[in-house]
Amino acid sequence: MTPEPHDALIDGWQTAWSGQDARAFAGVCAAGIQYEDPLTPTPLVGVAGVAGHAGRLWSAFPDARLERTGPRLSDGHFVAAPCRLRGTHSAALEDIPRTGRPVVVQVVFYCEVEDGVLRRVRAFFDLYDAARQLGVLPRGGGLGERAMFMFRGFGLRLREG
Repeated sequence: MTPEPHDALIDGWQTAWSGQDARAFAGVCAAGIQYEDPLTPTPLVGVAGVAGHAGRLWSAFPDARLERTGPRLSDGHFVAAPCRLRGTHSAALEDIPRTGRPVVVQVVFYCEVEDGVLRRVRAFFDLYDAARQLGVLPRGGGLGERAMFMFRGFGLRLREG
């Protein structure tokens, strides 16, 4: 199978996230790149913003690596790239103290390519599942999850009889 033109670009994006070298983003991103994911309240603008976000990941997950998980889909202007992020939570992340737990998160990057570099990138992943893996939220199907949903107003109904 012949590599697609976008493969080298997305490989570089994955290497930047996995290599813990903030300068690597400059080789694959437009200077004014816009990036967002479930952890960014507003889009990050610029290579420094993306690199800073990656730096927070690297601090908490020093062994973080991003792996390709399937074929990338592209029309030449947009690319959808499925990946898997793996790492061990070895240091505090914001208000979450170190758990020492491994985390595996499936990610899809939806990218806009312009002049051979990434102009916009949006990452989609299950933040709820990541929080469960870290132990921040209870495992599914258990008493803890049911209690949490009850406190949120789900599952409260009057019993007849």
